[in-house]
Amino acid sequence: MHLISDLGGPGRVPSRSPGTRLVASVDVEWSKNYRIKDGNRAFCYSIVWLAVPASDQPVRLTAGLPFWSTSLYLDSDNERPDLVEAAAADIGAACESADLVVGHQWCSDLAVLTANAGPSVPAALTAARQAWHDRRADKDSRRVIDTRFDAGHVLSNASRRLVDVCGELRLDVTQPELARTSMTALHRDWLERGDVQARERVTVLNLRHSLSTAYVALRAAGHLSWRAPLNVNANLATQWAGRVGWLDHPTFRELVGRRRGAR
Repeated sequence: MHLISDLGGPGRVPSRSPGTRLVASVDVEWSKNYRIKDGNRAFCYSIVWLAVPASDQPVRLTAGLPFWSTSLYLDSDNERPDLVEAAAADIGAACESADLVVGHQWCSDLAVLTANAGPSVPAALTAARQAWHDRRADKDSRRVIDTRFDAGHVLSNASRRLVDVCGELRLDVTQPELARTSMTALHRDWLERGDVQARERVTVLNLRHSLSTAYVALRAAGHLSWRAPLNVNANLATQWAGRVGWLDHPTFRELVGRRRGAR
């Protein structure tokens, strides 16, 4: 498997300064097969951690925040049990240590990981699914936010697709990875032809999902605000420089440069 981590690997938690709120955002990519029960297969996930000031008023941002992250992408379908175990370790760490755990349609990600785990489901996944179901029981102490269902009070449009939610909230999440292709095709190109750039494109796409979901959740919870468009791609390029070749590709660099100039 391909692992990128600021923290030494799955299950690790970043240290944070006093007076900050620790947020963990998880996103899982999976291939879809609706013809058979539990036919969806996870192949990539990321977790992003942010520490934001614990203030009574929203913190106004003018640029993206620093973050910690772990990203894992399998090399073959045979590695899926290891990927599920790693994801469960990170999700367990998030549920134990983060002040806020977030995802976009996180219930589906958890369901796919649970189905892929087989008969021995990690306790962390079971606990996370229960936390998702219980997340609205006490709004004053909510620790789980699913941005597909829990951000409606800061949105006006009907669509709850993550890219549309981000657009409405002025988060620039342009996806050059999907120009004239799809995530399914990119993943197939990696598994069948060993196309490294295809894998890297999905890795960046997945990480963007985790990072942008964190911003949406923090906006919905009243912890962050921004006036000008917040460039998530520039945030990724700064934080992950030199780690993934796709971020240095002219297509991505031109996108980031153009967006920065526009601001």
